[in-house]
Amino acid sequence: MAAIIGIGARTPLGFNRAASAAAVRCGISAIGEHPSMIDRFGTPMKVTRDAALDIELAGDERLAALALPAMAEALAPLAGIASVPRIALTLSLGEARPGQEPETGAAVAEMLSAWLDARFAPGRVLPWMGGHAGGILAMEAGARIIAEGRADLVLAGGVDSYLAPETLDWLDETEQLHSDDNIYGFCPGEAAGFVLMAAPDAARRLGLRPLLDLAGVGAAIEDNLIRTEDIVLGHGLAAAFHEAGSGAGLAGDRQVDRILCDMNGERYRGNEYGFAVLKSTALFRNAGDFEAPADCWGDVGAASGPLYAALVAEAEARGYSKGPLSMIWASSPAGQRGAAILRRAGGR
Repeated sequence: MAAIIGIGARTPLGFNRAASAAAVRCGISAIGEHPSMIDRFGTPMKVTRDAALDIELAGDERLAALALPAMAEALAPLAGIASVPRIALTLSLGEARPGQEPETGAAVAEMLSAWLDARFAPGRVLPWMGGHAGGILAMEAGARIIAEGRADLVLAGGVDSYLAPETLDWLDETEQLHSDDNIYGFCPGEAAGFVLMAAPDAARRLGLRPLLDLAGVGAAIEDNLIRTEDIVLGHGLAAAFHEAGSGAGLAGDRQVDRILCDMNGERYRGNEYGFAVLKSTALFRNAGDFEAPADCWGDVGAASGPLYAALVAEAEARGYSKGPLSMIWASSPAGQRGAAILRRAGGR
């Protein structure tokens, strides 16, 4: 579908993809106590946060501070290229919630697109795609834009932060916040991740060696949502799995070797994955051998998918990959489901 020629990351574990991936591989956790926020049980809230950012920095300025370094790292392979083609931006932010209203997303989107336009020829596309699956859906939109010839390069990614006080209070009130007294909540975090994508012939024309190939992407909607009375049976996630697998030509012994996902401690997500796997067993070598980086960098929402791509790319570059085919997937609370198959560059 598309070649991934650059990846950038900014996480609570590191200021670039190499540092972040090394910390996750070592099992280092960034989860700690919030310096001032107390939960309903009277204990400091457990969060992950960017160590370089002032805790008082908020709103679109905080999101931009997370996103811009990750964007710059993803675009670094273009340095020294005399004539860079048009670059479209497909961007995902967290779903609208207390502490992050739609105008926050619109403001940060304008800031990021203005930064990009100041450095490269305009060609921007800014779909609004919220939630955990959004980063993967941004990659899917980017691949579609390239296939349709609307841009030669696409910078696809997501940025999210749960650290607004209003967001943390809302998570606590709705029993989503993890604590010793609420073990099935999650640890909110913040991060940004971006992938720079190109058509394979465009990558060759620019003299750039792909880090990974985006072999297949799947998108679907789950009707039985988290925090409702409905029982999730994994229909939406399974549909995303099958669409991604079909696009990548998975069949027979061509199966997924590595799985990275946004399971974060909420029981719903584990139940959903279990049912989705029952409908998709043939796609995986070992569906039980999955990785959930939220254990290390917390729940990073819309940044999740591109950051999983960063982990896959580092494994390939440093020789500890489990095999040529990796699946990344994520589930948004509002129902969007996204999955992607990442293939070793030049592999089959």
